Amino acid sequence: MRIAVAGATGNIGSLTVAALERAGHNVVRVSRALGVDLLSGAGLDQALAGVDAVVDATNATVQDRAEMLAYFATATGNLLAAEQRAGVRHHVLLSIVGVHRVEGNAHYAGKREQERLVEAGAVPWTIVPATQFHDFAAMVAEWTEHDGVSEIAPLLVQPVAPADVAAVLAGVAAGEPRGRHPEVAGPDPQDLVDMARRTNEARGRTVKLVPTWSGLFNEDMAGSVLLPGAGAHIAPTSFDEWLATQS
Repeated sequence: MRIAVAGATGNIGSLTVAALERAGHNVVRVSRALGVDLLSGAGLDQALAGVDAVVDATNATVQDRAEMLAYFATATGNLLAAEQRAGVRHHVLLSIVGVHRVEGNAHYAGKREQERLVEAGAVPWTIVPATQFHDFAAMVAEWTEHDGVSEIAPLLVQPVAPADVAAVLAGVAAGEPRGRHPEVAGPDPQDLVDMARRTNEARGRTVKLVPTWSGLFNEDMAGSVLLPGAGAHIAPTSFDEWLATQS
């Protein structure tokens, strides 16, 4: 199959490209760095010519809620319109577990808008919600680190390996559209603060972690809100297995 990956130079996108190529598919890389811009639409029609399926693994770096909504609305709208013109038969969207249970997070609001556009669009689709990745805790701690101190929300998550998510996306893209895919998660629930502590220790970093609810991660994310529900697809790689690669 000829399958395009939007966000092909990102973490999940590049892993999805590799998984698809290992399976023998003809992969088209879609990325601004490669001359295809989802926000302007430049290069999209050429990139999607003859494509059977598209995996959308793009992400947004803005934090403002209005900017986040505008980004996802524009990028997703342009991508879906180009897919329809090209006769693409399957749109696969990577989303996040819990986006419909959290109101205060700007990124989650953007992902909800992205899901809404995909569901309302003319291209048959599959949405794949995944939990946070194994490196998420350390990344969050880095965002707030100052003079060796980081504030981090005491979230309960069930982290998943990026490569495991990429494998699911590749398999889904090669199949038929199925609507909402079962949530994808790793094998074990983890405390985000403990994850950050253990990751920093494995990497030889000393950072004081202060559990703190913040504007990005507030109390409406507490408890089991970010955990997968019944019938989830449990990926094989545990946090401990990933942590062993970080020393």
